[in-house]
Amino acid sequence: MSSSNAALLEIARTIALEAGALAAQRRAEGVEVVDRKSSPVDVVTAADRETEALIRARLLELRPDDGFFGEESGAERGTSGLTWIVDPIDGTVNFLYGIPHYAVSIAVVEGEPGPLTWTALAGCVVNPALGEVYSASTGGGAFLGDRRLEVAPAVDLSQALINTGFAYSAEERARQGAVVAGLLPRVRDIRRMGTASLDLCGVASGRANAYFERTLSPWDHAAGALIAREAGATVKGLADAAPSRDFIIAAAPGLAAVLERQLVALGV
Repeated sequence: MSSSNAALLEIARTIALEAGALAAQRRAEGVEVVDRKSSPVDVVTAADRETEALIRARLLELRPDDGFFGEESGAERGTSGLTWIVDPIDGTVNFLYGIPHYAVSIAVVEGEPGPLTWTALAGCVVNPALGEVYSASTGGGAFLGDRRLEVAPAVDLSQALINTGFAYSAEERARQGAVVAGLLPRVRDIRRMGTASLDLCGVASGRANAYFERTLSPWDHAAGALIAREAGATVKGLADAAPSRDFIIAAAPGLAAVLERQLVALGV
C-alpha cells in the first residue's frame, strides 16, 4: 500500500465510521421517508440525505480539491484528479424496515468518475448494525477490522452459495427473477440480502462464493468491488468489460468464469 493510498483509506474509514454512527442513531430514533426516485419502492429517507451531507462536509474539510459523487446529491468535479464515490446508506429498504444489513460505502477513485474508466484507490464499507468495518486499498489487501480477508476457494457451481439483488423496475425484476429461477437448481442456494456493498464484502470474507447483479449505480459497488478484488476475487462485467450498471460478477477466479457462462446462457 502506498503512503498516499494509506492516507486516503484512513480518511474513508474515519468518515465512514462517523457516518455509520449517525445512521444508526437515526435508525434508533425512527425513519422518515422523504422522497422516491426511480420507482415507488425506491425510497429516500431523511437519514440518507443527512448522512451524505455529513460525509460531504467532512471530505470538503480534509480534501477540498477532490471531486465528489454521491447518491443523494450528485456529482461535483474537483481539480486533484481524485473523486470520492459515496453511498450514505446502501440498503435503504433494509434500513427502513430495521433489518441489520445496511451500510455506509465510501471509495476514492482516480480518473473520471465512471466505473468503466476509473481506478479505485481505497474504499471502506461499514455495517453500523453489526459494527463491521471492511476496508481495502489498491495493492494493500482487504480487511474486516484487522483481519486480512481472502476469498473462499473456488467450488463446483453446484456447491456455490450465490448473492444477488434485484432492480427497482418491475419489468427488470421480472427478467431477473426468471434468471434466478433458472440458476437456483444449479447451485447450492441463492441469497438476496439487499445491500450490494455488503454482498461484495461477503464474497471477500468467504461468506458467499459469488455475487452478481445488474443495474447497480457506481456508488453501490465502488468500495465493495475493490474490497472483493483485493481479497482475491475476480470482479468484472460481461466478457472483458469492467463492472458497471450493465453487469457485475465477483467470485473466486475459477468459479467466476463458470458462473458467468451459466448466467449468459440463462439470458442475464
